[in-house]
Amino acid sequence: MDKKRILLIIIFITVCILLGFAIYFVFFKKSPNINTNVPVDNTGTTENTFPSVSGNNGTSNNVTNITNNTQNNNNNNINNVQTLQDLLNSRFETTQAKNLVNKLTELDIMDVSPASGNGLRFYNKQDGKFYKISSDGTIIPMSNTVFFGVANVTWSAQTDVSIIEYPDGANIYYNFKTGEQVTLPQHWQDFSFAKDGSQIAAESIGIDPDNRWLITSDPTGKNIKLIEPLGENADKVIVDWSPNRQVLAFSATGEAMGSDRQQILAIGLNHENYKGLEVEGRGLEFEWSNDGSKLLHSVYSSQSNYKPQLWIVDATPDTMGNNRKNLNINTWASKCTMEDSRFIYCGVPTSIETGAGFAPEINNEIPDEIYKIDTQTGIKTLIPTDGTHNINTMNISEDGTTLYFTDTNQTGIFDIPIK
Repeated sequence: MDKKRILLIIIFITVCILLGFAIYFVFFKKSPNINTNVPVDNTGTTENTFPSVSGNNGTSNNVTNITNNTQNNNNNNINNVQTLQDLLNSRFETTQAKNLVNKLTELDIMDVSPASGNGLRFYNKQDGKFYKISSDGTIIPMSNTVFFGVANVTWSAQTDVSIIEYPDGANIYYNFKTGEQVTLPQHWQDFSFAKDGSQIAAESIGIDPDNRWLITSDPTGKNIKLIEPLGENADKVIVDWSPNRQVLAFSATGEAMGSDRQQILAIGLNHENYKGLEVEGRGLEFEWSNDGSKLLHSVYSSQSNYKPQLWIVDATPDTMGNNRKNLNINTWASKCTMEDSRFIYCGVPTSIETGAGFAPEINNEIPDEIYKIDTQTGIKTLIPTDGTHNINTMNISEDGTTLYFTDTNQTGIFDIPIK
């Protein structure tokens, strides 16, 4: 075979190989798969419109938690598109914010209450003493007096006095500034202070139902005034003096409105005939705004699969029951605090069991996220935490810069800056 023929064969084989590679790269090799559907850290804000307050009250949408973005991330249902750099930036910012969650004390505490000057007051179950945490985190005893085995503490909002209750029914008024201590009647219960601390409201439960009353008195038990008879309905009354001093309590003794609705009557100081509140379920819990103009409350019903839902409503004597809004959030009012009549902060479960309204303890192991909610616009803003807390109680500092919360499953008090 001559050299020319051999050269042609080599050229032919080379061309075939090159053609083969070309066909593979053009028709068969897959291009790199760039995933732009990256799960989004929900650290921004979302805007929801409020459902109408009709007979159904938004039966399907109202069952879901706020925005549900965190749950949707876990279920790969995110439709938002975010670049990888944006994602890295947001996660870095979130991590920085998480590091700001601080544990103020390891003490086994109960009945935390705001104190003047951005401080807190609480009872320490370990040594039976009361303490105050100042704005700089310093913990100091409010008194050297020891109160062992306390069952409940009701604080005055503006003075360092409290009503201390014991499991056997004994009640004590105590002034932490003067050391004054007064024993109150054992048949009094469910105490609430007027905002300025000058009076208390309570239920006086006599043996005879005809001798059961909603009362007011001085904090030391003097100048007793009978407000409304309770009869057999004491368990249907929640005593909680409004900040504007116009409403003493709410009573679930209004007109029957079906299994999923009830009328709640507001009780005033002077037998006022206030318009009743219509609430969309049972298990009422509520929080007043600082000026007493709004009432944040939670209830559960069959419409929400018996999960608690948050509502807000006007609550002055002239506006009682107006402007009801379903906030489209599944949580309890006891996990919330009101900054003012517009903005609230709430611990919201990342998931919530059907029937949790009946038995809140079934959700005790579920972590909560903290949101700031604008009750006028529906905008909800995530406050990043470490994702391990089940919120028990929440308070906001006097200047609105710090949230304080306790955890259902951990001792102590936590804080997190919000401004």
